Amino acid sequence: MPAGGGFLGRMKIGEIDKNLAVDNSLNLPDVRWFEAWETPFQVCGLIPRSADDVFLRMPRALAAQVNEGVAELCTNTAGGRVRFRTDSRYIAIRAVMPDNETMVHITMLGQSGFDLYRFRNGTDEYCASFMPGNRSHGYNSCRETDGKMHTYTINMPLYDPVEELYIGLAADAQLEAPEPFGFGKPVVYYGSSITQGGCASRPGNAYPAIIGRELNCDHVNLGFSGSARGEQVMAEYAASLDALAFVCDYDHNSPSAEHLAQTHWRFYELYRARRPDVPYVMVSKPNFAAGTEDERRREIILESLSRARAAGDRHVYFVDGEHLFDGRYRDSCTVDGVHPNDLGFARMAAGIGAAVRLAIAERE
Repeated sequence: MPAGGGFLGRMKIGEIDKNLAVDNSLNLPDVRWFEAWETPFQVCGLIPRSADDVFLRMPRALAAQVNEGVAELCTNTAGGRVRFRTDSRYIAIRAVMPDNETMVHITMLGQSGFDLYRFRNGTDEYCASFMPGNRSHGYNSCRETDGKMHTYTINMPLYDPVEELYIGLAADAQLEAPEPFGFGKPVVYYGSSITQGGCASRPGNAYPAIIGRELNCDHVNLGFSGSARGEQVMAEYAASLDALAFVCDYDHNSPSAEHLAQTHWRFYELYRARRPDVPYVMVSKPNFAAGTEDERRREIILESLSRARAAGDRHVYFVDGEHLFDGRYRDSCTVDGVHPNDLGFARMAAGIGAAVRLAIAERE
C-alpha cells in the first residue's frame, strides 16, 4: 500500500476526476426563486398542498389507517414531479429536507436527489441531475440548460421527505405553464419497494416514471417499501383516484401465499366496485424463483384474473413477473437479488408498459 495510507491517499475523487465532483454552491446574482407550489408550476403525483406544507403521496390520517410503514413512507416523494415551461439558461433548486442516513442499497441521488427532464420531439429526455452533495437539512444545486423554451420536469426523491422546494430561474427568463400530458388522467401504481423505486440510481429511472415518459401521461406512485399488503383502506383509496389505468403490483410484500390469497381478489373487488371500467393490470413478483412459494403466489394472481374475466371483465390484464428480467444479463438486473437496478427497471418498464399501453388502447 502506498505511503500515506489508502490507495487514494488524501485526495478526493472529485480532485482526480472533475466529472465526479459535486458543487452545491450557488453564485447566481440574477436568480428569481419560486416555491414549487406557485402558479404556473404544476406539482404532479402528490396530493394538494396540506396544512403542514409538506409533499405527501396520500393524506396522513388515511395512511395511518393502513399500517405504520405507509404512515411513514407517505412522506417520501416517489413519483412526485414539478413541471413548468421556461427558456431560463439555468435551473436551480433549493431543497429543504431532513438529513436522513443514506441506505446502502441505493444511491444518494436515487434516495435524496432530483433529476431534470425536458420535453422535446414528443417525449421527455434526460437533461441533468441535481446532485445531493453536502447536505445540511437540504441542499442547493444548479444545472445549465440550452436556453431555449421547453417544458421541464423535475423528479423528486424516491426515499426521502421534502419539506420545502424552491426553483431558481434567471431573472430575464420566461415562465409559463407546462405543456399538457397526452392523457387527462394518471396511471396509478400500487405495490412494494420496487414500485416505489428501490433501487433506481436516480428518480427518473423508477419503472412508473419511465412508463409515464413513454406514454406522455401523468402517474401516481403508491409504492410503499415493505408495507404493501393489500389492505381494504388502500384499495378504497386507490379507487378514489380517477385513473387512466391501475397497476396492482403488491405480490412481493404480501407476507405469505395465504395472505395473498386472502387479499388479492378482495382488493380487486373493492377497486372494481368504485371503478368498474378502469383497466386493471395485475403483476406478479419479478424475482420469481421456480420450485418455491412464488409458484403458488402466481397461481393466486392468475386465479384472480380468471375470476375477473369469467365475471365479464374485459379490462383486466396480467404481467408475469418471472419474465420481466428476461434477456441477456438477466442476472445483472438487481442490486441484491430483489431490488432492480436501472437495467431491471428498464425491462420492467418495457413489460408492464406494454400491458398498460394495450389496456389504454383497448379501453378507448
